Amino acid sequence: MKYWEVYESKIGPLTIICDDEALLSIDFGRTEPEHATKKRTELMNRICVQVEEYLSGERRVFDLPLKPEGTEFQRKVWNALLTIPYGETKSYKDIAVQIENPKGCRAVGMANNRNPIPIIIPCHRVIGANGSMVGYGGGLDIKVKLLELEG
Repeated sequence: MKYWEVYESKIGPLTIICDDEALLSIDFGRTEPEHATKKRTELMNRICVQVEEYLSGERRVFDLPLKPEGTEFQRKVWNALLTIPYGETKSYKDIAVQIENPKGCRAVGMANNRNPIPIIIPCHRVIGANGSMVGYGGGLDIKVKLLELEG
């Protein structure tokens, strides 16, 4: 069974979707997912508390079960994103090299764009090779806020 809830965060509303075991996705804004029940579960409470702690500068590492749905390549990229330390950034090229696909920068960018669990899987920590801020699902203003929060 899938559950969802809108969490009013410091960066705006976040629609959180989980099942009985893990976090499935976080969407920026208010959405009403199909095939899911609106219910605040124990896991949902843990997710909201940890996101709040992160946005308040009190948490650097999340301790949540994650179950992002995607292709094998996407999951490889998302696992690489999880290795980027708090307060640090990497380029798309860095991630491509890390997953042993050095010419796959563009594909890494697409996988980054399809990350279903932003903030927790820190796609905001990926920037252009020249240090530029490039696309973010929540908008560049939120990406900048998250990076500033992390110092």
